[in-house]
Amino acid sequence: MTDPGSGPAADVQNAFAEFGLPRRPGTDEFWAAARTPASVPADDGGWRTLFLWRGSSARIDFESWSQPIPLRRWADTDCWYAEVRMPARLRVTYRIVAGDAAYADPFNPVGAGGDRSIAATPDAPAQPHWPVIGADDTLPLPRTRIRWTSERLGGRRTVRVHPVGGGGPVVLLLDGDDWLHLHPAMTAFDSAVADGEMPPVTLVFVPAKDRQAEFGCRPELWEAVRDELLPLVAESGVPADLDRMVVAGQSLGGLSALYAALQFPDLVSRVACQSGSFWWTPGAMDQADLLGGPVGGAVAARLRQSPDLSHLRCAFDVGEHETRMLPHCEAAESLTEQAGATVRVSRSASEHDRAGWRHALLRDVAWALA
Repeated sequence: MTDPGSGPAADVQNAFAEFGLPRRPGTDEFWAAARTPASVPADDGGWRTLFLWRGSSARIDFESWSQPIPLRRWADTDCWYAEVRMPARLRVTYRIVAGDAAYADPFNPVGAGGDRSIAATPDAPAQPHWPVIGADDTLPLPRTRIRWTSERLGGRRTVRVHPVGGGGPVVLLLDGDDWLHLHPAMTAFDSAVADGEMPPVTLVFVPAKDRQAEFGCRPELWEAVRDELLPLVAESGVPADLDRMVVAGQSLGGLSALYAALQFPDLVSRVACQSGSFWWTPGAMDQADLLGGPVGGAVAARLRQSPDLSHLRCAFDVGEHETRMLPHCEAAESLTEQAGATVRVSRSASEHDRAGWRHALLRDVAWALA
């Protein structure tokens, strides 16, 4: 890319032409055509991806894949830009931070909540059931609400329930508020069921008040789910098959889902786990390096005691760019299979990012119910 302070006028005029933006940066014609991020192949593999911002100094904050990247100003215009090297097969959530405020990318139609956007390299696999949702769009919410006042966990929560295709086996979505307000899980499941890619299900969006406390390997959450929440679901009037329940969780939620299958086998026998935090051990949260402890953490230690998991169907997925997570996840995957579970293992085109887990969520819930 030609520096704006040097080079022939034609080079300045066509500075972003290879990204599909032939107009002079900063002009009204340029901004009218701006659609980014835009990627072109890098000479040594991967992609060169252009991001734009109109206004004042800003940076790009990525969900987990990269350190923040400052944007550079084009000459004395209101055009700020960054050319970012991205690896092959990556889908990532990001936001633009200007001053003390965070914004979705105004030139990217794919949003994730009011202040986030999603970028995907051209070779990232499609996510066909997930609609394009802009930052200003309001996601649909299930009509059925359950007021859950928990004696075991404390406090009150609103749990949303949605019958897909008329309802069926319960799918507990941990971190349910994210799947309600950031990513349109309700719409995606509706689409997958309508296309015949999974049977009808009943989604139960379970919010977390304190993820670290509730999703560690502690029984209180699952005692509360068994004794408090599921009876409320059964009484809600929504068709719900509790005998074929799937628990779906990501990160600490994935850890909790597999822990529930170990600790409460009569309750949980089907799991969809994305990027489970299998580095977790008691006290790990107090360490400077969360992932620096024993491989597979507390769950691997439990699995090495040779429990009988012949009742369990467990789908594991982890981002292929999560290099430090992979050893922990691989340990949990292999030990779970050795314990007799029916196991599926896959890798998503992402780092530790819900945008990359979305397709695995649908696919793996369907597989768990097969």
